[in-house]
Amino acid sequence: MNSVIFWTIVILAGLGLVLAVVLYFVAEKFKVEEDPRIEQIEKTLPGANCGGCGYAGCHAFADSAVKAANLDAHFCPVGGNDVMKKVSAILGYTLTEKAPQVAVLRCNGTCAARPRVNDYDGAVSCRVKAALYSGDTGCSYGCLGCGDCVGACEFGALSMNPETGLPVVDETKCVACGKCVKACPKALFELRNKGPRGIREFVACRNTDKGPFVKKACANACIGCGICAKTCTHDAIVLENNLAYIDFAKCKLCRECEAMCPTGAIHGVNFPKELDKAAVKERIAKRAAAAKAAAEAKKEVSNE
Repeated sequence: MNSVIFWTIVILAGLGLVLAVVLYFVAEKFKVEEDPRIEQIEKTLPGANCGGCGYAGCHAFADSAVKAANLDAHFCPVGGNDVMKKVSAILGYTLTEKAPQVAVLRCNGTCAARPRVNDYDGAVSCRVKAALYSGDTGCSYGCLGCGDCVGACEFGALSMNPETGLPVVDETKCVACGKCVKACPKALFELRNKGPRGIREFVACRNTDKGPFVKKACANACIGCGICAKTCTHDAIVLENNLAYIDFAKCKLCRECEAMCPTGAIHGVNFPKELDKAAVKERIAKRAAAAKAAAEAKKEVSNE
C-alpha cells in the first residue's frame, strides 16, 4: 500500500516537472517583448485609471501612445500638460499644449424654478428614474437629482446642493475626466475650457422645446428667443432646436449675452465684478444707434 502511494507521488511529481518544462519553453518561444517605454510612461501617469483619456486605463493609454506617430490624439486630463510634457519627452515627440477644461452643468432647474408635478418613490438612481419616466417636474430635459454623477466622480469634485436639488462642481478638484458626462442620462454635463483665470460663459439649459412650454416648465430655462445670438458681435452663439449654445473658442467674455438674456439662462462664472446689466444694455443701445446712423449716412451718400 505504501509503495502504491510512493509511486503515485513520484509519477505526479514527474508529470508536473515535465509539464512545467514544456510550459517554460512554450512561454519563451511565444513571449512578446514589451517596449520598455510603456512602463516608463505608465509610471509617469497619475494612475487614476479613470478612462478620461478614452482608454481602459493608464497601461492601455501608455501602450497606444508608444505606438502612435504623435500625441495629437492622446491627452491625460488628470495629469494635464505637466504630465504630457514628461510623456512627450520619453517618446521624443513635440507636445501641443491643451487648454485646461472643467465639467459644467448645463441645467439651472432649481427646486424654486421647476415646480414639482409628481413624486418619485423608487430606486435612487438617475438612470433608473430616466428609464421609468421624464422626471418629477414639467421639464423632461433637466436634472433628476439622484446624484449618479456624484457617485461616478472619483475625485470628490461633485456634491448635491440640498437647496437647489442640483449637483455642484468644485472646479478646484475637477480633472475633466468625463465620468460625470457618461453618468448623466440626460447629458447635462459638458467639458468646457476653464477660460482665462477660470472665467467663462455658458448656457445652463438643454431644453429644446418651444418657448411657451419651456417657460411653463422652468423659469430659468432658455426659451430660444435668439436675443443672445443677435446681440453677440463675435459670432460665438448659435441657436439650434430652440436652444442657444455658446462656443467657448469664440466667446470674448463681454457678458452682453448674459445681460440681455430674459430668463437668466446664460451664466458667467468667476468674473471679478458683478454684472451691471443696465450699463451693458446702455452700451449695446449706443452701438446699435451708431450703426443705424452710419447705415443712414451711407444710404444718403449712395442716393446722391
